[in-house]
Amino acid sequence: MSLFDVKNKMDALVEELNQHTYNYYVLAMPTIADYEFDKKLEELNKLELEHPEYADPNSPTLKVGGDITKNFVTVNHRWPMLSLGNTYNEQDLRDFDERIRKAIGDNFEYVCELKFDGLSISLTYENNKLFKAVTRGDGTKGDDVTTNIKTINNIPHHLKGENLPPLFEIRGEIFMHKAAFERLNKEREELGEIQYANPRNFAAGTVKMQDSKEVAKRPLDCFLYSLNT
Repeated sequence: MSLFDVKNKMDALVEELNQHTYNYYVLAMPTIADYEFDKKLEELNKLELEHPEYADPNSPTLKVGGDITKNFVTVNHRWPMLSLGNTYNEQDLRDFDERIRKAIGDNFEYVCELKFDGLSISLTYENNKLFKAVTRGDGTKGDDVTTNIKTINNIPHHLKGENLPPLFEIRGEIFMHKAAFERLNKEREELGEIQYANPRNFAAGTVKMQDSKEVAKRPLDCFLYSLNT
């Protein structure tokens, strides 16, 4: 490709991927498969490395999540909420392993974990009480969805215990179990209503609803995995 074509290609990818990101994170209505999105993002990242002079400051390669929803108060994260990288081929994993071995040697082990596909959340507790719940947003700031999160049954509003830090943050994933999602869609089918696309979109869309009473009617769950003090 000529440099002119490269620049046009990069601009087109930025525009397309930013729109897909908005559809996914803000509207909770994805218009492209995750695999296709990741391949396009990988292509853009490669072009940016080869031609940094054409890199757009609004490139989705610089973002972790999506934009902030204007209907909620925007809150800055005390610590950035980063995202894990992903891959769809064995060679990427082998390259990663080689980089690790070059950096620290062979004395290490891998630990693998299953991942819930939902909405990342940051819970802040102050004096043992749930003070704030914030979505990941763009990684540095997110939406304050505390009122909605308080409707989720397995998230405690008050912690019991001694010697807890006066202020700390727990991060986790808001999601919906597949069985509950299938029951919900079956009920909608029987009522002749449009079925939801998938549990992830349903969970993300529910957390962003304006009416917390409606949120409380939906069977969301939460898995917590990280503590920051």
